Amino acid sequence: MNIVDTHCHAGTSWFEPIDVLVYQMDKNRVDHGVLIQHRGMYDSTYLLACMKRYPGRFKVVAIVDGSKSDALQKLEQAAFEGISGIRLNPMERSRDHDPLSLWKRAASLGMVVSVLGTVEEFASKEFFRLVSSVPDLTIVIEHLAGVRANNKESLKVFRQALNLANYPNVKIKVGGLGEICERPGRLLNHFHMDDNSGVIEMALEVFGVERMMWGSDYPPVSNREGYGNALDGIKTHPAFKTDEEREWIMGRTAIETFNF
Repeated sequence: MNIVDTHCHAGTSWFEPIDVLVYQMDKNRVDHGVLIQHRGMYDSTYLLACMKRYPGRFKVVAIVDGSKSDALQKLEQAAFEGISGIRLNPMERSRDHDPLSLWKRAASLGMVVSVLGTVEEFASKEFFRLVSSVPDLTIVIEHLAGVRANNKESLKVFRQALNLANYPNVKIKVGGLGEICERPGRLLNHFHMDDNSGVIEMALEVFGVERMMWGSDYPPVSNREGYGNALDGIKTHPAFKTDEEREWIMGRTAIETFNF
């Protein structure tokens, strides 16, 4: 089984250097990773260097400052440098003649847009209208659409956001169980975390496993259940019944999406 971590961070000013991530990937037999630029950082020099240092192992999703007049030029430069996608907010709009110019240009460049937002933003009419206007753009929703699994109102909004599955160009990321479950008060000798939220099953029902992908959220995951447990928690999750389903969620969807 090929395993791809579609959501990991590395840096020199924030998070850990790439060497620490590579150690975790090697230890847990993760074949590839998608390096996601963190919010507030527009310089992808380090992530590009990491991609070149480990040929074929990493793809990069960068951030372009849409408030700048040269945003489209920056996006085109990113594509030229080999960056696979950009990270946007559901409410991200350009300040030029077309508010959706960044989204549309990403589509024309064959880039992926990885979207970080709240579940309310994903469920909004504005975002649904945006998605419907860019049918040729691959959109990847991060962090299970930001659902707060232990909050009834959030779950209600999440059900609305899941209607995004009606658009075939939309896919969704699933993190470790630590993103959706409360950590036990006492950490016993063996890792155990019950997922009774049903949110993974809800996403699976509408997206299908071919449009779902695992992402660890490393290194923040280290403060939850840890990298290996985040991997195993999804790989062995009872929502996925067959080896083929586990192959899709753990790597196959990501390989097709990011062209590894």
